[in-house]
Amino acid sequence: MRTKGYKVYDAGKVKEFLPPARSVIDLHIEKLTDAYSTMSNFEILTLQLAELEKWIDIAVAHRQADMIVIHGMGTGKLREEVHELLKTRREVKHFYNQYDSRFGFGATQVFFKY
Repeated sequence: MRTKGYKVYDAGKVKEFLPPARSVIDLHIEKLTDAYSTMSNFEILTLQLAELEKWIDIAVAHRQADMIVIHGMGTGKLREEVHELLKTRREVKHFYNQYDSRFGFGATQVFFKY
């Protein structure tokens, strides 16, 4: 169905057009772009948080129960920003950053509510 140049989509089929949800999201900048060497710290952090937002939205659309967000150890700035973002998302039931044999303390597990 077309209306004045706009295509109308069936919202019930939106999942067909989304990438599959991921259970593990790695926010290390070298995993996200090859151009990171020319980016400022602010640009890097902005890209990492935008990537997190994208995968949270996809997880919610697929009604995923949980996900692991790898932020690394480093100075803790990315972890802090990830946690602040998670606090603002109403779909997030809870999250925690505890030791995991695969990631040490460099990852946060997120649980969603529906």
